[in-house]
Amino acid sequence: MKSSISTVLAIVLGLGLASGSSAWAQPAAAPGEAGAAYQDMPKIAPIGVREDRYLPLPNSTAVPPVDPAKGYRLQQLGDGLYMVTDNAYQSMFMVYDKGVVVMDAPPSYSAHLKQAIGEVTDRPITHLIYSHAHIDHIGGAADLGGHPIIIAQEETKRLLERSNDPKRPIPTVTFKDQYTLKVGSQVLELSYHGNAHEPGNIFIWAPAQKVLMVVDIVFPGWMAWSGFADAQDIPGYFNQVAEIDKIPFETLVPGHVDRVGTHADVREQLEFMNDVKSATRTALQTTPPYVGMAGADKANPWAVADNYIDRVVVKCVNAVTPKWQSRLAAYDTFIWSQCFAMQQSLRID
Repeated sequence: MKSSISTVLAIVLGLGLASGSSAWAQPAAAPGEAGAAYQDMPKIAPIGVREDRYLPLPNSTAVPPVDPAKGYRLQQLGDGLYMVTDNAYQSMFMVYDKGVVVMDAPPSYSAHLKQAIGEVTDRPITHLIYSHAHIDHIGGAADLGGHPIIIAQEETKRLLERSNDPKRPIPTVTFKDQYTLKVGSQVLELSYHGNAHEPGNIFIWAPAQKVLMVVDIVFPGWMAWSGFADAQDIPGYFNQVAEIDKIPFETLVPGHVDRVGTHADVREQLEFMNDVKSATRTALQTTPPYVGMAGADKANPWAVADNYIDRVVVKCVNAVTPKWQSRLAAYDTFIWSQCFAMQQSLRID
């Protein structure tokens, strides 16, 4: 039976697994209940285990605070271009001679967006650009009022038509690959680089200001959101981070978290991602199946795969933690999900 299960696993996992026997035994526990922790379990609390206290944020994350009476912070990025943020989410707006172009409307502060714009100009909102379809970035679009021209990539329109959400009005102008918006003397270049985070997620480039907005891909100075920001295509996600670094921006608006980014931030994230990839590949190649399993469970291919994957992820977390836990803010929140997502991608993508 053990031989046939190994054959099944080699197919399911896409790997030639080394054979292994139990080098340690778990104490008896009722079926389905948690047993002893895996060997060499990292000190970073895994998913499902409450942390009494999270790792402190590095000093590099210190940024101007948000005025609680306003609920947002305004930052000028260049001629007529501004970022609005609550130090967790970020959006932009551009002022031109006849109006304002808004880029995203996160519901966490969308009720204050018109107030933020009003600090700069009394011109009307004429255009709204969606970075992508996710509600946490454009779910406050209806709060802007009026009837702006809404611009998005065609995949975003498809997803929004499926969602049928009145909080996210359907785009009125769509494009496939590239779109240039010229309003007065201001220019925004929109481009689609394929699926990574989700279909339709675009690059927004302000060439005169040398500002690039790409949402949910890079997280300057921070651990990326869970599972490489819930990337639908992890190889595509890796490619887009590298592609962002090739654009000659001076300021990156990433949609999260508390500050704008630089090329150094992009390269740091790519370095971290590659370290996770390398550690996971090594763990996949060196982790034997069955270790610590009850004999009866070795005939259950799903259980064998679960046991194997868990120990791969443990090795990954152990390998990258010494280098990165003090470099990335909130490292402990999502390192387990990054390693899990990476092994999944390496096995099946």
